[in-house]
Amino acid sequence: MARLLGWLLALLALAAAAWWYYAPQSLPAALRQAAPASPNARSATPTLYKWRDAQGRLNVTDEPPKDRAYEAVQYDPNTNVVPGYHRPEAPGQAAQRPIPPDPAKKQP
Repeated sequence: MARLLGWLLALLALAAAAWWYYAPQSLPAALRQAAPASPNARSATPTLYKWRDAQGRLNVTDEPPKDRAYEAVQYDPNTNVVPGYHRPEAPGQAAQRPIPPDPAKKQP
């Protein structure tokens, strides 16, 4: 009986550690404040940087470029980022996708 109780306590401790590691935001507020930060936890709003390369292509990175103008963007990881559906193009017809404006240039 004591052996079974020991295994049960070990299993409960392992489950609690996994919950803390994989889903720290779902813990009750009192536990979140008392427990140390999970190594799996990330910043609530990471900063991303939008910039254009020499060919005019839009780039988004987590580090700002050193040699050109960029725009800092706050990204909400809880936002749905799945792209919308695009109807397939007819054969022989080039896909025309609009290019976003250059953030370094002032817009009227």
